[in-house]
Amino acid sequence: MPFRQQLVWRGPTIEGQAKRAYGEGRVFYRANRGVWCIAYYKDGKEIRETVGTDEDAARKLLKRKVKAKEREDFVTPHEQRITVAELLDARETYLTNKGAKSDSWRSHIAVIRLHFGMDRAATVTADRIERFIAEERAAGKSAATIRNELVEMRAAYRLAVKQKRLKPQVVPYFPMPTVSNARRGFFEPEDFEAFVQHLPADYADTARFAYATGWRKGEIVALTWEQIDHTAREVRLYDSKNGEGRTLALDGDAWAVIERRWQARSYTDRKTKQTHLSPLVFHRKGRPIGDIRKRWNRALEAAGLPRGSKLFHDLRRSGVRDMIRAGVPQSVAMSISGHRTVSMFLRYNITDGKDQRDALQRTAELRRQRVASAPKVTTLRTAKS
Repeated sequence: MPFRQQLVWRGPTIEGQAKRAYGEGRVFYRANRGVWCIAYYKDGKEIRETVGTDEDAARKLLKRKVKAKEREDFVTPHEQRITVAELLDARETYLTNKGAKSDSWRSHIAVIRLHFGMDRAATVTADRIERFIAEERAAGKSAATIRNELVEMRAAYRLAVKQKRLKPQVVPYFPMPTVSNARRGFFEPEDFEAFVQHLPADYADTARFAYATGWRKGEIVALTWEQIDHTAREVRLYDSKNGEGRTLALDGDAWAVIERRWQARSYTDRKTKQTHLSPLVFHRKGRPIGDIRKRWNRALEAAGLPRGSKLFHDLRRSGVRDMIRAGVPQSVAMSISGHRTVSMFLRYNITDGKDQRDALQRTAELRRQRVASAPKVTTLRTAKS
């Protein structure tokens, strides 16, 4: 029997009766399933819901739905069925297609999927998220890690809103853990020189370039000779973590490193014993610079510094701070280091007790000089009459 003949109309459209006004919806009976259904329109689309065997219950539900669908917080049955796992799937597809620079999002999404995957997206509340935070902290995770996990979950919701799969009203409030992420580590020049002498030449050049420019490790180790313009003394970064490329005019220590790497282009293949030229500026016998933590910690100990007390990223922080100390304008320093926002840049512009003492001493000295150079004012007595 055709589907159209299986629907038994129970609405007031019999001849002689007024037709139901548009937008009031309808109630119909599906004989093949033996249930009553309702249908109504929202944003020009028909929404159907199965109610049950009670016709009166179906009519009452239709009245409530017709009235509720005009509210901003109305959630359609389809939106109610969407799970958090579906939102995460869309987020993963989006990041993969975008070519995200880091893969850390995969582990963060995996954690959210484990805790929230089967939940209906529309039913997740701030209280549910608070319980998740408590569970993660009890498991020993740091506030920064938990925050990164929730950032991916929140981004999945926002993507669903952009794709018009969810309404903004469905997105829950995300209580984020407070993270104290001010950057603390940096190299003083004397510590850096004592340390870098104990690194192999290829690692040392990588560290010196980072110290001079404030560039990220990933940007440095991926540099190829195609990006170096010897005539103009420039290096061109086609892409970076912030999604933007940049060009850096080199001089001083940074250019000296490039000159040394040019002389170190050739390497001998250990298997074939043939000599090749590396397309990478920074390489280890033709191979990309990878994990250097073992050599790094050995060099720290040899320089009299505690093992693990300095990180490679400290070179970036030190580069930014020292540029500001040297009087480099903030906009120029940001163009060199690749910081896109001022707020992120200022997190790397670290001050310490020495900076503060120097500032107070310079301020006091300036005031003494102003007092000493101020003209002397002599008060003249007026003659008594």
